Amino acid sequence: QVQLRESGPGLVKPSQTLSLTCTVSGDSITANYYWSWIRQSPGKELEWMGAISRSGNAYYSPSLRSRASIARDTPKNQFTLQLSAMTPEDTAVYYCARLQKLRDLQGGSWGQGTQVTVSS
Repeated sequence: QVQLRESGPGLVKPSQTLSLTCTVSGDSITANYYWSWIRQSPGKELEWMGAISRSGNAYYSPSLRSRASIARDTPKNQFTLQLSAMTPEDTAVYYCARLQKLRDLQGGSWGQGTQVTVSS
């Protein structure tokens, strides 16, 4: 019954910051899951980016830690991703998901994904 939906811009210019929002229905983002962001670039496997816990603690992939920021807005039942200094290599389909464990991409509940293209 839980549903997640990504929203945000489909096109970002190089050097700009991406801001995405995941809107959750059917569950609370204070429930005991990891509210996660994952992406998939063309020809590559799924990449776990980070997550925020029920208490609001954020966790990040080491490769993205310097650029990523995950936060939440509990009254709106939303959590967000900001990714700075975008490059064409950041072009990907971005997913939000409700996962049982950090970095475990098996199962869980996922949004449909949103395409983000980095181009001038």
